[in-house]
Amino acid sequence: MKKFKPITPSKRHHIDIDRRVLSKEEPYKPLTKFVFRSVGRNNRGRITMRHKGAGHKKLYRTIDFAQSKFGVAGKVERIEYDPNRTCFIALVLYKDGSRRYILAPNGIKAGDSIICDDKAELKAGSRMRLKNIPIGTIVHNIEIKPGEGGKIGRSAGSGVSVFGQEGTYTYLKMPSTEVRKVPSESFASIGNLSNPEHSLISVGKAGRSRNKGIRPHVRGSAMNAVDHPYGGGEGRAPRGTKRPKDKWGNITGGRKTRKKTKYSDKLIISRRKVKKR
Repeated sequence: MKKFKPITPSKRHHIDIDRRVLSKEEPYKPLTKFVFRSVGRNNRGRITMRHKGAGHKKLYRTIDFAQSKFGVAGKVERIEYDPNRTCFIALVLYKDGSRRYILAPNGIKAGDSIICDDKAELKAGSRMRLKNIPIGTIVHNIEIKPGEGGKIGRSAGSGVSVFGQEGTYTYLKMPSTEVRKVPSESFASIGNLSNPEHSLISVGKAGRSRNKGIRPHVRGSAMNAVDHPYGGGEGRAPRGTKRPKDKWGNITGGRKTRKKTKYSDKLIISRRKVKKR
């Protein structure tokens, strides 16, 4: 992490990631594209999600989540920052001359070699089928269905533990302590993801949040009674409602929102442990 000298009030609390390991080159142009940001508006221009808007424009880097170059060795050219995700990304040059962006695992550096195959060397960046990965190994970018591309374990520092093997399924233990099973033919990458200190970042000032496209969030208790169930009253009035509610009166606390007929219920072995307050 990088701390700054308090030359201004905002710098006093500003803590950012150390970017010395990242390349200063421009992103690889053939793998970038412009993506229109809806910033919380629908096709009629009306706000459908509050607290979004403005923000700095950013190019989208096309990531190869499936790493579909099977059996072709690749060499990491550089590690880059990606404004669209919390972990870093790596530009890989394959032996056939093509280049792809992948999610960079923790500890990988320029010059390292990687490969995606049915069975590969057990090192950070290698990608193989779950049935060939030893129990206890930390993996990321895991496929839910074979050939679909990685869906689980894609945020900064995340790592999923291979918990067991049974028949055609592999048991995985999530960072939330949930245990679920995934087809053993699915692919997963070895190691946990880069930038594990992302959660320690302190923005330092409101302007940086605005640059990210996050608009100010007003407390319900600071609103008028007409605008929110918590609004109105003289001074700091209590909530006044039996259950916590959102702006439109929908219950937000103590009600389960997961569908009772969710397709993946049969794949979950044990739910996450809820922390007692």
